Amino acid sequence: MLPAGHKKNLKLISYMYNHIWKKYLPIVKILMKKSSTEDQVLALNRVDFERAGTGRKAGYKFLIQFTEGKVGNVISGSDLAMHLAQVILEDEGARTILNENNYEVSLNTKFQLTIKNIPK
Repeated sequence: MLPAGHKKNLKLISYMYNHIWKKYLPIVKILMKKSSTEDQVLALNRVDFERAGTGRKAGYKFLIQFTEGKVGNVISGSDLAMHLAQVILEDEGARTILNENNYEVSLNTKFQLTIKNIPK
């Protein structure tokens, strides 16, 4: 599911953001489906992440490329990205959606999660 080396890294880091991403997962899956017609943007609650993380050091900006149902780029520099990828890949419904198309999921500094459908 994850590129070589990522699984080991996931085991070594804490899972401080997983509970937050699990809270957002149902809407993320809906937006992944809706992204076939246009890019989708979800405004996240900044406070949730600041409480769970290590402040600004955590890096609140990332891009995850899901290709052929797997993470296709290096995300090991962002705990937020690694935890989101893990939560998505552990969910059977999300894996089904990922196998239908390729996606780019990105977070900007305004805590807007953007989901883009990249047709195969």
